[in-house]
Amino acid sequence: MKNDSITLEIIQSSLQAAADEMFAAMRKTAMSSIIYEVLDMGTGITDAQGRIASSGAGIPAFIGVLDKAVQVLLTKYSADGAIQPGDVFITNDPYYGGVTHLNDLVLAMPVFVDGKLIAWSANIAHNSDVGGMAPGSLSGEATELFQEGLRLPGVKLISGGQPNQDIMDIITTNSRMPDVLLGDLWAGIASVRIGARRLEELAVKYSVDTFISAMNAFMETGDQVTRAALKTLPHGTFELSEEQDDGRFFNVKVTISDEEFLVDLRDNPDQDAAPTNTSRDGTIVCAQMLFKSLTSPDTPANDGSFRALTVLTREGSIFHAQEPAAIGFYFETEVRVYDLIWRCLAPHVERRLPSGHFASICGTFIGGIHPDTGRQYTIIEPQIGGWGASQHGDGNSCIFSGFHGETYNTPAEISEARNGLFVDRMALNEESGGEGQFVGGRGLVLEYRIRAENGFLTAGYTRSRIKPWALEGGQEGSGNYVEVIK
Repeated sequence: MKNDSITLEIIQSSLQAAADEMFAAMRKTAMSSIIYEVLDMGTGITDAQGRIASSGAGIPAFIGVLDKAVQVLLTKYSADGAIQPGDVFITNDPYYGGVTHLNDLVLAMPVFVDGKLIAWSANIAHNSDVGGMAPGSLSGEATELFQEGLRLPGVKLISGGQPNQDIMDIITTNSRMPDVLLGDLWAGIASVRIGARRLEELAVKYSVDTFISAMNAFMETGDQVTRAALKTLPHGTFELSEEQDDGRFFNVKVTISDEEFLVDLRDNPDQDAAPTNTSRDGTIVCAQMLFKSLTSPDTPANDGSFRALTVLTREGSIFHAQEPAAIGFYFETEVRVYDLIWRCLAPHVERRLPSGHFASICGTFIGGIHPDTGRQYTIIEPQIGGWGASQHGDGNSCIFSGFHGETYNTPAEISEARNGLFVDRMALNEESGGEGQFVGGRGLVLEYRIRAENGFLTAGYTRSRIKPWALEGGQEGSGNYVEVIK
């Protein structure tokens, strides 16, 4: 076994390259613009125990999903021989490893060398329609998870390299856009297979023991870097209570010491009857994102990066929903968690965190029957907005929220070519807001014109009534909203 620093670094760089190749494969082969244009997806590699070892590009919130999904699979398929070479598992259920909502399909593939499980390759992507009471599988009227689409609680999509056609048929039969969903599924399968192949090649080249040692060493380094950074943060307990658009208050208490970053979210409202809840795992992911930005934003994330983080939640609350609570618009609640911790700490970590940004996914779902083809179409658009200013200068205009990360808006030409609508306007928002010594960034004005009758619109926006917050006497930003003009 080679444990020299150069070999270990080569393996770690190779893990990153494998995750990036997985990402590229999925992007190039997916059928949905939400995947190949917006990049509403993520790829990652875990060790045999399901601990995150490396990740590709995409949504930061997705990176912390994959390890949790794999760990659920390991628990469910714990019997000897239950996990075999060539298997590919699928889950989307937030109560069984899916973490987010039913639209987000997680695929995970075990990697074996000489009969030994050494790692997992995994990905997650938003899919256009997985059934449920409304096109696009998201409805503001949903009161339980059963209304939001087909639940896949960690099942084998491919067994020993052979597709489980029964599962494939169940998935596609429950979708209003079965051909698109099937194409995206196979893109995800290709992605995890490529990742598994690269990991196997790497372990064979350097030996399994060296491969495992490299992953463990990288995690230990992640832990060491994080704990060193904790010593540079202000120590103590910091609290914030913030009113939300619906009049409720969300509360957070953060305690920082040399050894621990504790986020206490137990004092928060009960779960909703509406689809705005999130799972505990989803809440943890939000805390992980903010924690990483404060401790080691310039290094890749792995399991070690988060060992000093503790998150406390109350079961049955909006941040730790109990089955079968509806969860479709989880993203607006999770971005609230992320922003709540951010706002709580921003005054105390000078020059590390800017003032508040538009802090919403602004998920916009438009669809209907295409007037030219007669087929169902669904456009899924997270929107871009302005970021708050900092002590360094003005805020950025028209980028995605911190929760959504490394993604892109769909070009107007793609939207018009594939969907039954026109994009009449895409321009900077000139409303007042965000003024100060340094000015907050501009948001976006986007106007769609629907070409056919009987279409649908589903929108999930926050920061509408309660505006983006300012620091040091600046002006709050403008709100997020949708207008329907008939």
